[in-house]
Amino acid sequence: MSDRLIYLPLGGAGEIGMNAYVYGYGAAGKERLIVVDLGVTFPDMDGTPGVDLILPDIAWLRERKAQIDGIFITHAHEDHVGAIGHYWEQLGAPVYARPFTANIARRKLGEHGQPEGVVTVVDVYPHVIACGPFKVSYVPISHSIPESAGLVIDSPDGRIIHSGDFKIDETPVVGDPWDKGLWEEISKDGVKALICDSTNVFSPDPGRSESTIGDAIAEMMKDATGMVVATTFASNIARLKTLAIAAQKADRSVVLLGRAMRRMVEAATDVGILSGFPAVVSPEDALNIPRENLMLLVTGSQGERRAASAQLAQGSYLGLKLKEGDTFLFSSKTIPGNERGVIRIMNQLSELGVDVIDDAGGKYHVSGHANRPDLQTMHQIVKPQILIPMHGEHRHLREHVKLGNAGGLTGIVVVNGMMIDLSGNQPTVAEYIDTGRTYLDGSVQVGAMDGIVRDRIRMALNGHMIVTLIIDEDGDPLGDPWVEISGLAETGNSNAALVEVVEEDLSQFVNRANGKTLRDEVKLEKELKTIARRSAQAEIGKKPEVTVIVSRLG
Repeated sequence: MSDRLIYLPLGGAGEIGMNAYVYGYGAAGKERLIVVDLGVTFPDMDGTPGVDLILPDIAWLRERKAQIDGIFITHAHEDHVGAIGHYWEQLGAPVYARPFTANIARRKLGEHGQPEGVVTVVDVYPHVIACGPFKVSYVPISHSIPESAGLVIDSPDGRIIHSGDFKIDETPVVGDPWDKGLWEEISKDGVKALICDSTNVFSPDPGRSESTIGDAIAEMMKDATGMVVATTFASNIARLKTLAIAAQKADRSVVLLGRAMRRMVEAATDVGILSGFPAVVSPEDALNIPRENLMLLVTGSQGERRAASAQLAQGSYLGLKLKEGDTFLFSSKTIPGNERGVIRIMNQLSELGVDVIDDAGGKYHVSGHANRPDLQTMHQIVKPQILIPMHGEHRHLREHVKLGNAGGLTGIVVVNGMMIDLSGNQPTVAEYIDTGRTYLDGSVQVGAMDGIVRDRIRMALNGHMIVTLIIDEDGDPLGDPWVEISGLAETGNSNAALVEVVEEDLSQFVNRANGKTLRDEVKLEKELKTIARRSAQAEIGKKPEVTVIVSRLG
């Protein structure tokens, strides 16, 4: 049996977030594997109520634990590194990362009681990490977090370039500038496949540099009359520095609010990639500084309910309060799906008399992802035999293939669970793997198909009813059934209490039921549930979720 080179996304292909990619080489089913990124995505109250985090389904990988030679993390965004602490024990392979990313990965492992020593700090290209049949190099690239990297993955069947998340920025403020010559160097001897970021494929203009927005932000802060609050992704160290220096130019002291904000600045300082960051003052000391001389740098740019932004919008945070005439800047792009939470906070701020500035005009934010012309630049430099878009919804992947085709490249749309054989001159689908999502629900990991979240949604939509019936030693009902409700209207169309109406209907059934029905656990429960739902439907127009409890004495 001949060896094959495979690519398999388990997350991040067909969606934005939860990135997890697998490369393998060897005989079919016996390939040696490497994993690129282990990220998370975030829940919402509509589709995943009560869930804390959403992780990729790694069942396929877990079954092949002995075949995994390494885990390579491209950068420290949550959708690329956030699952490492949750999953490392199940995979057990060495973890590789650049210093800043390694710092974050180690913290996450430590938080989950996993050994931090499994993380190896790597040097960049031309340094090579030998990992099974692969040789892997980290190629510095600019993004919205420091020390991002693409990967050169050399296999016995050719070179793969995994772009990671990237933008073309020659003056990024913090982090690595775009180095065209370096990318030409790694591409000059031929590239079998380019696995490429697709996030901004629909953005028609070339991307802008981080260095272009500092002056505009400083002017805004100088013109503001009260306190200024700014929020962005805590991981966007360059933006934090841009905002802090702008505050300094406007004679404002900087206050960091939010655990993630402090942790990221601390990590960037620890590994030496953040310098020239203005001194910060504590929230306690800020209370003694005039409002017009303050700039709060806070978490919660995506409307997170427990972040500093939300708490300030609701009244106060660590003693600091917003007042009429203050200014709140959202220096970030709202991720699709988070609009409702962000708008809620904006309206709460408006009710306090705070002037809200968002990025609708692009004046105070630049994206960390390559726009359409920048993707074309990458295509032209790498000239891959095969283009495989990643990091995007299906519409992004499909559009990216069209863009590649227009430039003479062969492209293929690959979504989560599609295993692609890259061995020949044309990519082919080798297998389809069952993939899905795993929910972190409290402290427990549950499968998306386990029904827990589905039941929670049903209860949220329809309410819940508990029906209790006691059967005595002789098999006869001991009294009438009784009902408890939650999340339901207490009075229905008949103007009587809902529980009384339902109890009456249930009692009529129980008193007519014969001994055979009362002895049949399954049938009895089914009948009680059906009657309770039918009765509630008639009274309040809802069919609630019903739990039946039958207690038998003796």
